[in-house]
Amino acid sequence: MNPLHLLHRYYPPGTPGHAVLATHSALVAERATDIARRLARRGEATDVEFIRQAAWLHDIGILRTDAPELGCSGALPYICHGIAGRQMLEAEGLLRHALVCERHIGVGLTAEDIRQQELPLPQRDMQPRSMEERIVAYADLFFSKNPRRNAAAKTVEEVRRSLMRHGADKVALFDRWHQRFGG
Repeated sequence: MNPLHLLHRYYPPGTPGHAVLATHSALVAERATDIARRLARRGEATDVEFIRQAAWLHDIGILRTDAPELGCSGALPYICHGIAGRQMLEAEGLLRHALVCERHIGVGLTAEDIRQQELPLPQRDMQPRSMEERIVAYADLFFSKNPRRNAAAKTVEEVRRSLMRHGADKVALFDRWHQRFGG
């Protein structure tokens, strides 16, 4: 499966959404596959090809959100891009990839997070469960889709600061991931 063919179907080259998503996804895919290969060299089983594909497709749902700064003019709030991506990829028959879309937001969302923050999402756990899901979510944390900054990787401290507004537990989870997946 070539994820670029699917991206180009939803985000035709030359459109603002394509430019933003292609840059972001390429960076996330590169970091995620580097992590997977490093883990594989250490003897940890990871599906490197799946991780590459899922990293390219993890944000496909932004198309359905109201995010004009990203070239997207859908009706959904941006926080819904994960579930929108899940629906899109399920319709394509890509069930494992679809779960990565839903579960990659931050370090994952719990049903309690969704209730407490009154997010417009189904009240269910949307946390990365598999190693592959965690790797894509971790890699994604380092890259913005902001067109003015999307090529520059965030530092570990910048990621930690951005997660702190969601609670120390989110930072602690990131720190565990960083210990396993970082550098």
